[in-house]
Amino acid sequence: MQQTVVDHIDRAAEDVVSLALRSASGPLAPWEPGAHIDLALPNWLTRQYSLCGDPADRGSYRVAIRNERLSRGGSEYIHRFLRQGRTLGVSLPRNHFRLEPAPAYLFLAGGIGITPLLPMLRAAAASGVPADLVYAGQSVATMPFADELRSSYGDRVRIVATRRQGRPDLAALASALPPGARVYCCGPPAMLAEAEAAFPAGRLHTERFHPAPKSFAPNEEFEVECARSGQTLRVPADESLLDVLTHAGRPVGSGCREGVCGSCEIAVLDGEPEHRDDIGAPQGRMYPCVSRALGPRLVVDL
Repeated sequence: MQQTVVDHIDRAAEDVVSLALRSASGPLAPWEPGAHIDLALPNWLTRQYSLCGDPADRGSYRVAIRNERLSRGGSEYIHRFLRQGRTLGVSLPRNHFRLEPAPAYLFLAGGIGITPLLPMLRAAAASGVPADLVYAGQSVATMPFADELRSSYGDRVRIVATRRQGRPDLAALASALPPGARVYCCGPPAMLAEAEAAFPAGRLHTERFHPAPKSFAPNEEFEVECARSGQTLRVPADESLLDVLTHAGRPVGSGCREGVCGSCEIAVLDGEPEHRDDIGAPQGRMYPCVSRALGPRLVVDL
């Protein structure tokens, strides 16, 4: 865990603040556009936020947080109680939303979904690759970094205030997509669903802040063997693998507990996991906060 100090808290839009987190000692870990960090808050909660600053700045990280009406305690604490000068623990950056090489890019942002896309647009522009951003929100006043984007990128950025203009026509954008272009989309579930319907799957990259609705067969009990200790544990149908490991003294770091952040990733040595995450676990890995076993037994590297 890296130690940072809250250097600035700025109002980025209605109900959105931007935090500048300065390193407490030495350079911070490097990151690439699309990465996020876990923020360990003083109220004992850990929350994930996309990095939206400059990857070349090794002295500080920038994140932006919307005050969610149904906050589980994270955004509410930041907006109401966090103060400049507070020391915060920050994880090493993780990236499940990497900017892949392409001859052109289209970035689609909805509200606070602008955060991972902001450094992507900056990187594309710096490399000279054609890139456009369509940024939608209820009104300009609710859209963080709208002025910064317009002043920096001009007509590459299209701001859509949906209360007045309606939602952007993603089907029309798909029909005009340049050959080989990649599309990166982050925003509310309705925007993501529309993007998935409009753009070819092989060219669309999405990131979710909350898991997509999914259905699975009823949970079944299974066994998990911890290879390093030789301990075998029973995972009941009504408990997650993550909780069973924690209760048995084999805790795994976790953040969202919803299969979207990737902080609880573990290696699977034998058996077939049932992947229920929204990230797309790499071969031989799984996220035990939500994923289970397709058979009666798993062997994990713990």
